[in-house]
Amino acid sequence: MSVETTYSKLREELASVLDRVVDDREVVIVRRKTGKDVALIAADELAGLLETVHLLKSPKNADRLMSALRRAERHAGKPHTVDQLRREMGLGKS
Repeated sequence: MSVETTYSKLREELASVLDRVVDDREVVIVRRKTGKDVALIAADELAGLLETVHLLKSPKNADRLMSALRRAERHAGKPHTVDQLRREMGLGKS
């Protein structure tokens, strides 16, 4: 869900709007007279979205990830510790 504000109101309440974006994970749409609206989103939220887009860009990878998600939802996998996964992937210990 997102909220909307105007450029003028954003200027008046910038600090509190930015706090709301970060603290409440709220997306704020800034409506501009020019029609060139912008969205404010927490930087880490944007990074997560971009990472998701990257991972799903390849149809083969998207299928693999969705298959893994379905297995996890069915509890069809065997639980592993982080150390076990690191060894399995050849990453050594952290």
